[in-house]
Amino acid sequence: MSDTAAFSDGVLVGGMVLAATCAAGAVVARTVRGRAWAMLGALVLTPVLLLSEIWNSPQLESVRNRGALALVAACVGLACMGALAWLFARRPGVLGVAALAALPFRVPVQSGGSTSNLLVPLYVVIGAGAVAWLVPRLGTRRAGEVPAERAGALEWVLVGGIVLYALQSVYADDSAKALEQVVFFYVPFMLLFALLRGLPWTPQQLAWGGGALVALALIFTAIGFWEFQTRSLLLNPKVIASNQVEEYFRVNSLFFDPNIYGRFLALVMIGLASVLIWAKRARSIWLTIVALVILWGGLITTLSQSSFAALLLGLTVLAWLRWGGRVVAAPVAVAVVAGAVIVFAFPHALRLDLGDSGSVDKATSGRFDLMRGGIDLAREKPLLGWGSGSFAAEYRGHEKSSGREAVAASHTIPITVAAEQGIVGFLAYVALLALAFVRLLRGARGSPVRAAIAAGFAALVLHTWLYAAFLEDPVTWTLLALGTALAFPPGERGEADEDVAAALNGHRREPAVVARSLQ
Repeated sequence: MSDTAAFSDGVLVGGMVLAATCAAGAVVARTVRGRAWAMLGALVLTPVLLLSEIWNSPQLESVRNRGALALVAACVGLACMGALAWLFARRPGVLGVAALAALPFRVPVQSGGSTSNLLVPLYVVIGAGAVAWLVPRLGTRRAGEVPAERAGALEWVLVGGIVLYALQSVYADDSAKALEQVVFFYVPFMLLFALLRGLPWTPQQLAWGGGALVALALIFTAIGFWEFQTRSLLLNPKVIASNQVEEYFRVNSLFFDPNIYGRFLALVMIGLASVLIWAKRARSIWLTIVALVILWGGLITTLSQSSFAALLLGLTVLAWLRWGGRVVAAPVAVAVVAGAVIVFAFPHALRLDLGDSGSVDKATSGRFDLMRGGIDLAREKPLLGWGSGSFAAEYRGHEKSSGREAVAASHTIPITVAAEQGIVGFLAYVALLALAFVRLLRGARGSPVRAAIAAGFAALVLHTWLYAAFLEDPVTWTLLALGTALAFPPGERGEADEDVAAALNGHRREPAVVARSLQ
């Protein structure tokens, strides 16, 4: 455990497991009140664990030294969150739009000798949304007797995988990384999934949320163009230093990583492409084309190969859902053949020597060696792995590497999972992907929004195979939540939801009335 922690290792690990279990209960508990109490437990535990981990970080130095000022700031923060919760309670649709708008924004915080980019604005939205959801349900006695909507296999595998991850940190040599993952990302995002899944997403709310993402993408792209033109970056000293010694110049806009910036642009472009191929009005088509051209220019400046590949796959899935496999098969086959010809016939054009592993590693920015090292780690402990969050430390120990940032992950999520969690964790990961694609693809052909969600998820998964950050990215949870909400609208989730609505309103209403009120 890091030396910044305020509590002992055992207390933090135990708290991490308990917080993960509470967040899981908020998703799969059988009664409404059970989910509310579980959400409350996660909401209380997570900030305590987070503060204990970053208490001695430089960002909190002024808080530690000025107790009165910190108390006033905490009161102001709670008041603001309370006001936001009041707004979300009165207008639930605002919660969904606010969550989508907050997805890209990250704040760097030092913890455990490394820097974690925390989604502080999104945490505020999640906290306020959770308070708005759980307060009326805890205050209604009948809610304890009312069954919640039944959780499917996807929900059980999703939350079970997080609890498993927390438990497998127990035998890792250092559980600091696992604590960061669970407290900073997994627990808050499970609550985000529970909140977004339960919203009645109307076309207007979807349009506002999508419009907010497009507007942000255009703003980020404008900043990226400025960076490219002036050859100066606003964030991330590592990328700044790399640009000074390389022949190329990579842009990251307000993101800390060009690849994450590129991922965001690619996903927004997939959403716009769904609008383009389903749109009927000429004005919508031309506005969408203009936005796509601008965002494509922004994506080029990232030089993110993983983002290019993700965009290509997403567009392919989108075309398949729109026009069928016969239309897509021929272009895909041509692209595969062309790629093979370039790699094998003209490897020097890619600065690649297929007979030299060092050349392959250089061409992949060091990822080939990371992948090979991760596979070796997985082979040594195949069943349970080395423990959650242990990849970086174990790789450095086995490969005798001293670089910290370069081995933060294998840059291939399946390999990282296999190395850290063994066959057990890998099977849970495969099951999660299978169930997610089944849910998102079923019925997606008839809806441009659902098609965009399914295509975006496929693109994101490929990006995680080429880079990193799967469940650590709130976009993953958002896509799953939106896909679930649109596949099973609140008015179509069975009598359990009708009973919940009736209990929370203090009287029994006819199912048809409840269903209409949720449309």
